[in-house]
Amino acid sequence: MTNHARLPRRQLLAASTAAVTTAVTAAALSASCSSSGGSADAPRVPTPTRSAVRAAPPESLPPNILLFTLDDMAASTPGCFGGRSDVTPTLDGLAAEGMTFHQAHVPVAVCAPSRAALMTGLYPHRSGAVGFGPVADDVPLLTDLLYERGYLTGILGKLGHLDPVSRYRWDLARDNTDLGLGRSPERYAQQANGLFDRAASERRPFFLMVNAHDPHRPFHGSREERDTYTPAQLADVSRPSMTFTEREADVPGYLDDLAGVRTELAQYQSSCRRADDTLAAVLTALDAAGLTENTVVAVFSDNGMAFPFAKANCYQQSTRSPLVMRWPGVVPQGRADSRHFVSTLDLFPTLCRAAGVSAPDDLDGADLTPLLTGDADRGGAPGRDRVHTVFHETSSGERFEMRATHDERWSYIWNAWSDGERAWRNMSVDGEAWSAMRSAAATNRSLASRVDFFLRRAPEELYDLSADPDARTNLASAPRAREILHQRRTITHNWMRRTGDPLRNRYLETVIRSAG
Repeated sequence: MTNHARLPRRQLLAASTAAVTTAVTAAALSASCSSSGGSADAPRVPTPTRSAVRAAPPESLPPNILLFTLDDMAASTPGCFGGRSDVTPTLDGLAAEGMTFHQAHVPVAVCAPSRAALMTGLYPHRSGAVGFGPVADDVPLLTDLLYERGYLTGILGKLGHLDPVSRYRWDLARDNTDLGLGRSPERYAQQANGLFDRAASERRPFFLMVNAHDPHRPFHGSREERDTYTPAQLADVSRPSMTFTEREADVPGYLDDLAGVRTELAQYQSSCRRADDTLAAVLTALDAAGLTENTVVAVFSDNGMAFPFAKANCYQQSTRSPLVMRWPGVVPQGRADSRHFVSTLDLFPTLCRAAGVSAPDDLDGADLTPLLTGDADRGGAPGRDRVHTVFHETSSGERFEMRATHDERWSYIWNAWSDGERAWRNMSVDGEAWSAMRSAAATNRSLASRVDFFLRRAPEELYDLSADPDARTNLASAPRAREILHQRRTITHNWMRRTGDPLRNRYLETVIRSAG
């Protein structure tokens, strides 16, 4: 870590916010000068902050909505979810002002389908967006409902991950080329300010989806980064406010502690810090605009980190997401839910309720408001004792069909693609971590078995998370787990029938009936 040893969270948050505030202020002054036709070298007259000149929003306006997605951040990385206290100080501070969901999952662990599921409230096989293709024409979108309610709509980053772009009715749309390759906190804040200004002048609420490109590969300081971008492109990329060394890398239990693994994890953590810097920049701009108290903020990751046994799979670490929500006046500060399983599919009906619009009746998500307010503590939250996740295809269009059912103790996965011959492949096996695992496997029998299993899997996987939280011992063929396996098969098939999964009959024939 280039910025010395760990500091208390409060000091880290203050330092991070101070650095970002300086950058945001500079960006705002630059924008102000440009809009008034002045020269960058002309003397500037200080102006009041936005919070001082903007009137409070009319009581009749619904709340603004700020949706912030982290790109490939593991749920275990943020300090508020058990990670290091110096990687995501801004997110940790936001968590203290709102609520954390420790059993939150995305329905599918890959970028575009995960975002499409959020914006439709439907599993990919119901929305049509099973890969990097478009949502079906007849599927309602969250932006449709908010637009009709009078919301200004905006998106920053990952524009092509919601396809077709024209269907989403964006009033503001900026992609990575306008945002320092999606890695410039200052550019994000500058663009967000434009929507904040317009919303204030038109006296309309806004919905802004901010998609950070961090910590997606290529990681900060990596050889892959240097090979991917030109020096001119990298000049537009901001340096994280803190970076980390191999010794400071947190190695999750599903990976082996190897030098190459640590190298990439340190780079990943540095990229996570820059994602947190971007969150800090946007929240600072929101506060300066005087909009914090009337804005619902939701932060989550689209999937797990891009390492073996995580992203583009159906393990718990593949789909578990660090969901944080702040809703002033509605959500008590510092709430944490570690008991109920929730999904980012639930954000669609939740945000509809916040905006005062009726959500479609046949969504796969359910309103989170009772959990947010604490009403579920008194009346219960039926149906939140497990979560179902899927996988269809990689960003390169290769199909690797998977289905999974996770609960507090058991994790069950059906790998429809696994036939003992075909090898799994995705970008998470292109880096130093995977290369280190392959090299070490040449002289380590246990690691060789682990590498081979990752590539070819088994048709079914079953893990007892109470004894094996990192899912390293497959119990699907263990006699002692036969009854549990039967139960999980039944639960999974019932879900597949209920949602119209196109593989439900294949699953019935090849798994349930063949088992006798």
